[in-house]
Amino acid sequence: MKICFVPVLFLLFLASCNQGKKAEKEEKSIEYTQQIPEGARPMFDGKSLDGWQVTNFGTQGPVKVSEGKIVINMGDGCSGVNWLKDFPAINYELGLEARKTSGNDFFCGLTFPVNEQFCSLIVGGWGGPVVGLSTIDGADASDNETKVLRKFEPGVWYKINLQVNDSTIVATIDGETVVDFHYKDHKLGIRPEVSLSRPFGICTWMTTAEIRNIWYKRWSLK
Repeated sequence: MKICFVPVLFLLFLASCNQGKKAEKEEKSIEYTQQIPEGARPMFDGKSLDGWQVTNFGTQGPVKVSEGKIVINMGDGCSGVNWLKDFPAINYELGLEARKTSGNDFFCGLTFPVNEQFCSLIVGGWGGPVVGLSTIDGADASDNETKVLRKFEPGVWYKINLQVNDSTIVATIDGETVVDFHYKDHKLGIRPEVSLSRPFGICTWMTTAEIRNIWYKRWSLK
């Protein structure tokens, strides 16, 4: 009697593939779980753009949600999303994680309210290294006192935190303070290119970026 081993080997091969796919799926589900601090309001569900809209800059690249991330693809200028739901104007804290996957300019431009004014935190601008606020007294982040230089590696996630109260704007990257600016007696502003990001938006400049774990907290006043 002739015994055929091919079906058995084939079944073993299929079982191995299914186990590999299952392990990969479980690994991804762990990697892309949203991580939001206690007491914070999540701004991204990891599955859709609920609460957001693609900002119609006119220069934007496509935006999609993939594996727990908002993927902002580069365009010919600004590309990004803006928040449609309630957002505080003062006394709040915001956090997110961002990474650059291609391009050489800012991969995270946060436009945010400061009472009746607006300002932008630029991360990785002017060819890649500049961090700072745009604008202060009409001067961009590359030309005002908040400017710092930092190297950002492609594919690396950076934790960005922003705090705004009635006198100060503080920003940290991976726990390191990069901006600590007392804005009283200064005029805050934004560049015309990001005016559609108000009141709160995230954009890039000719750069593809991924964003995840977006949240904010209101500070209760005593």
